[in-house]
Amino acid sequence: MARYRGPKDRLSRREGFDLFGKGGKLGRLNIPPGVHGPKGSRRGPSQYGSQLREKQKVKRFYGILERQFKKYMAEALKHRGNTSDALFALLESRLDNVVYRLGFAQSRAQARQFVGHKHVYVDGKRVNIPSYQVKPGQTVTLSSKIIETPFLIKLLKDKEIKIPEWLQRKAAAGKVKRMPVRSDVVEAFEDADIVEFYSR
Repeated sequence: MARYRGPKDRLSRREGFDLFGKGGKLGRLNIPPGVHGPKGSRRGPSQYGSQLREKQKVKRFYGILERQFKKYMAEALKHRGNTSDALFALLESRLDNVVYRLGFAQSRAQARQFVGHKHVYVDGKRVNIPSYQVKPGQTVTLSSKIIETPFLIKLLKDKEIKIPEWLQRKAAAGKVKRMPVRSDVVEAFEDADIVEFYSR
């Protein structure tokens, strides 16, 4: 199960975007990482550079590596409908992301850990694959062991967590009502740049 294990703040600073939801805890967001300051031309990034940065931003936001992201993009490009909708449907319906969006975890990394440690069930069957694609109509629940922890009890009572319209949650059980589309993702991504990057 490959994943990035380096410093996360560095990634957020590189993209100029809070990738991991740290909010006020993330300092110097607008300053690129490194001791030598901004590198390259002062004229700004090229078209290719902008597309590359947007692709990296989305890839790191969902916590996946290049090889897997390429597979998602290749599948989205084969889709007859809107490519952006197809891409974000694949990314959002990943089990680790569904667990996070349902408010069962504070971050995607934590949601991924819950899945990997066999605390997540889909339709009553234990699933420990973070990239598992959850389908409409399927229910996602947590193990009784993790539900009883004070941390999760407090998290489930948090009324500030907003559940996306394509999901439904009741107590510690969630259900996928429909496939997500690009408009369901509130984060600001230039998805056209990503499609153009892989369409070259």
